Amino acid sequence: MKSDDLGKLILRLALGILILLHGIAKLNNGVAGIAGMLTSHGLPGSIAYLALVGEIVGPALIILGLFTRFGAVIIAINMLFAIGLAHMGQLGSMTQTGGWALELQGMFLFTAIALAFMGAGRFSIGGTSGRLN
Repeated sequence: MKSDDLGKLILRLALGILILLHGIAKLNNGVAGIAGMLTSHGLPGSIAYLALVGEIVGPALIILGLFTRFGAVIIAINMLFAIGLAHMGQLGSMTQTGGWALELQGMFLFTAIALAFMGAGRFSIGGTSGRLN
């Protein structure tokens, strides 16, 4: 067992499951809140459904290790939109305990970027660290 493949699996599962939970909440509660936020920024509210792609499809791909790099890019783009639309006011803020106010969003974004560069690893449906995994 290669330790870097195990590390990739751990990163894939952590990011995939944690983002997928947000997607499941949106499936259960709808995307009206996101649609309202988009329209307040002059964007069509209908593109709120793309959040489901970033929080259901992207995570499913990286959990399975199927087109992991593509799934990770989807998540990274989703996080850039989330930060840009909902969290820009917190970008330079710190919490009372000394952490960055956007540490969760930052961790999701940078983990997705790392997986986009690294690929899935051996423990995936693709089974290799090739281009599409």
